[in-house]
Amino acid sequence: MKKVVIIGCGAYMDSGYGCPGEWRCLKAAALGEGKFDEPSSVIAFVKCECPGRTIVPNTGMALKLSEIKPDAIYLSSCLVNAVPKCPYGSAEEFAKLLEEKFGVPVILGTHEYH
Repeated sequence: MKKVVIIGCGAYMDSGYGCPGEWRCLKAAALGEGKFDEPSSVIAFVKCECPGRTIVPNTGMALKLSEIKPDAIYLSSCLVNAVPKCPYGSAEEFAKLLEEKFGVPVILGTHEYH
């Protein structure tokens, strides 16, 4: 089974902007739906906290504590499709930072549920 990390937008999750939290991402991962090409085991779920400076160190700590190297890192649909957009960085910028640091592919989005 594919091992994945999901990074969600903390502002969206905490403020309830149509996303009550990680349940949609976890459902998509478990069922292999949306951006997941197969059912996947979520080894860590990280909240991106404004202004985004902690996305790499928090992900690093989650990987260290899980002691499992992921096959992929997914930026949640709420982080990728945020409206208004994140004022601190784009999903593409965050993906590049994460890929460079951890050498793991980063997928933009998790699900297409409404």
